[in-house]
Amino acid sequence: MKIRIIWTGKTKEKYLLEGIERYLKLLRPMANVSIIEIKEHKGRGREDNMWEEGTKILKHTGSFTLLDQTGKEYTSPELANFLQQKTGHDFVIGGPYGVSGEIRGKAESVMSLSRMTFTHEMIRVFFLEQIFRAMTIIHGREYHH
Repeated sequence: MKIRIIWTGKTKEKYLLEGIERYLKLLRPMANVSIIEIKEHKGRGREDNMWEEGTKILKHTGSFTLLDQTGKEYTSPELANFLQQKTGHDFVIGGPYGVSGEIRGKAESVMSLSRMTFTHEMIRVFFLEQIFRAMTIIHGREYHH
C-alpha cells in the first residue's frame, strides 16, 4: 500500500521529528509511506498564504483526503477499512492557518482526528500513529486493543 502525506511547513520541534521518524520506521514493513513537505508561504496575509500553499499542494496530488477538525471522525478499525479499500492514497495536512477553500473543495473527503484543535506539527505525529495502528489492524498484529 502506498500512502503519501502532503503537509505545509517544516517540523521544527525535535521531539516531533523523532516521533515522525519512529512511526515512519515502524510503518516501513507494512506500507510505503512518504512525506511531501510544501514550503510554508509567508506573504501578504493569511488568504494569500493559503492560496499559494494550495497551488503547491495541487501540483503534488489529484485525489486526496484533507485532514481537518471539521471532517468525519473515524475509529481506528474504520480507518483501517478506509485504507484497505485503496491501493494508495494521498492525505493533506494544511499549515498553521489551514487550507484554502479551493483545496477544501477539491478534497475527495475530509477526515478529522479530533474536534479539538492541535498544531499542524503535532497532528503529523498523531496521524502517523493512527496509520500505524490501522496497518497493524490490517496485518493482524498485536498493537491495537
